[in-house]
Amino acid sequence: MVPSTTEDSPIAVAIIDDQAMVRQGFGALLDAQPDISVVGSAADGAEAVQLVQRSRPDVILMDIRMPGMNGLDATRAVLAMPGLTHPRVIMLTTFDADEYVFSALQAGASGFLLKDATADDLIAAVRVVAAGDSLLAPSITSKLIADYVSRPAPRKSGAVLAELTERELDVMKLVAVGKSNAEAADHLFLSEQTVKTHVSRILSKLGLRDRTQIVIAAYESGLVSVGR
Repeated sequence: MVPSTTEDSPIAVAIIDDQAMVRQGFGALLDAQPDISVVGSAADGAEAVQLVQRSRPDVILMDIRMPGMNGLDATRAVLAMPGLTHPRVIMLTTFDADEYVFSALQAGASGFLLKDATADDLIAAVRVVAAGDSLLAPSITSKLIADYVSRPAPRKSGAVLAELTERELDVMKLVAVGKSNAEAADHLFLSEQTVKTHVSRILSKLGLRDRTQIVIAAYESGLVSVGR
């Protein structure tokens, strides 16, 4: 379920990181935005779970590497909470090939952001995932996909795509190679709204959370392959 925000209801953000300077710096930056409100912060995964239960944020900035419960385990715990309108999780990492990134995709993370991202990128990332989209930092994307699909994990059968129409498959291919809705619309000579509708139908038919999972499903099913 996509968090609902309006001018009277800013995007509620929780910041989870074991470094106080990161929590304070990101918090001050985001809280200064008129459409974003920082509702709390925590220094580890266990505190994060308690914070989410109390504050019900729309977006969580989650550090991957923390002492005690790490960000990966905390993401799994948060997204498994019953009766909770699941927040969107942006994983924070200092590595563009962090091994936890691959498992975080499966855990349901909506995006990834390097800690040295610019202020504008951070603010945009929160707005993007709050709107129901997914986010992969450009420096992560190609390596992430290539490494992920080369791992000896079970692959989904292409039969899972049988419910999709030809046009939906076309859109899925473009999403899988990193095209935005606008870029896909130009490529297919469709309106951007039509592409958005196709993306929504793909998510619904395949039971996926967001565009990041569309990318994974496209590669795992063989619809697209690395290098194509």
